[in-house]
Amino acid sequence: MQPRTLTYITAVALFAALAVPVRLAAQAQQKNTQPPMYYIINLGQPLGSLTEPVGINNTGWITGASALTGATAIHAVAWVGTPLDLGTLGGPNSSVNWPIHATTGEIVGISENGQVNPYNEAFSCPNFFLGVPDGLVCRGFTWQNGVMTELPTLGGPDGYAASVNNKGEIVGWAENTFHDPTCVSTGTFPQVFQFEAVVWGPKIGQMTELKPFGTDPDSAATAINDKGQVAGISGLCSVAVGGASAEHALLWEKGQTVPINLGNIGGGAWNTPTAINNRGVVVGFGNTSGDQNAGFSPAGFIWTEGTGMVEIPPVSDDTNNIAFDINNNNQVVGQSAGGLEGARAFLYEGGTSYDLNALALPTSLNLVLAQGINDSGEISGTAIDQNGNQVGFLGVPVTNGSGRLPLEAKVPAKAQLSAEEVRQLMLKLPGLPGFLFKATGSK
Repeated sequence: MQPRTLTYITAVALFAALAVPVRLAAQAQQKNTQPPMYYIINLGQPLGSLTEPVGINNTGWITGASALTGATAIHAVAWVGTPLDLGTLGGPNSSVNWPIHATTGEIVGISENGQVNPYNEAFSCPNFFLGVPDGLVCRGFTWQNGVMTELPTLGGPDGYAASVNNKGEIVGWAENTFHDPTCVSTGTFPQVFQFEAVVWGPKIGQMTELKPFGTDPDSAATAINDKGQVAGISGLCSVAVGGASAEHALLWEKGQTVPINLGNIGGGAWNTPTAINNRGVVVGFGNTSGDQNAGFSPAGFIWTEGTGMVEIPPVSDDTNNIAFDINNNNQVVGQSAGGLEGARAFLYEGGTSYDLNALALPTSLNLVLAQGINDSGEISGTAIDQNGNQVGFLGVPVTNGSGRLPLEAKVPAKAQLSAEEVRQLMLKLPGLPGFLFKATGSK
């Protein structure tokens, strides 16, 4: 079976790190111009089938999803030293689909609650489950201390929680009760209700609606940083997934409900921010040409207040790319595709995009998608193992105690390392996170 993310996203990776005046002190002194090498840890398939880690925070928590054996349903998963099934709100499916950097122990995502949608809507969720609508109500959730709690909507059946910050502010989108004429309301699984960007919290029961740009009828919030800046989209209702729903990429400043239009890279659709760091730098993807009805053909972008939106060129001979996450050091990870190499995970830093496979110490995994990066440079994502299984991976940058391991440094020729061998290698290198030692498997 083709990896579900790659079925939905046939694109490339990015990172357009702009030159920032100040980095971490050690990095500023060393002025490294090359990326680190990476130990690659195989996170396996904790629930038995297709697995997709998404975000990784500064404490080493990884969040994402894994399909159950047989790929009949998918559940949200957190790797907190060991993988933890977060369960559901009562329906068969749940997932975490956007990078989460909060370190408070709060995780947000989406789940079906077991109730039948009276209008049989598909809404936004099936594309982030296993791709098949089932007519059940989907809601945003918050999970903390082992308890999953359903988040309210604006009166309509469905909602979606995408991101949370360290202040407990959750962003996403929710349906109201308006039958939006810009929705595609035909077919077996129509879209009926208007949806708007919302912020839940930080107080219990608090919910704030964020306005779309201009005359756009619908909006969605996809990311929030610790300053309360929110990134998202607005456009037509359409099918509540990308395309015409993402005519405009937006930024809502803290305390403001009217957004700033971030612009585009030439296209009138799919203009989607995926992450915002605490510097206010936004990354994402959008079409480079065509109107709101154009098919999916994305390029990654990076936006700053000074430069505006800048397109990220594809890696090597690739034709498309997507940026999925950015850390506070302006390192970006994502996916690159469309060339002879097929889909591949990438890291962008110092003005250059690198195939993450070329930075990996010997491994049997093919790294096809990177969706999360924390401030230590640890990367979470999806790989294909030597048996063709879609598994999760953790990439940990290697240092020699004073800086990064040079690209030309000698590495073991052995193609596979046991978990104990990797653990012993880690113990010899200072400054590496304790989370790594708890990984269940490695390559």
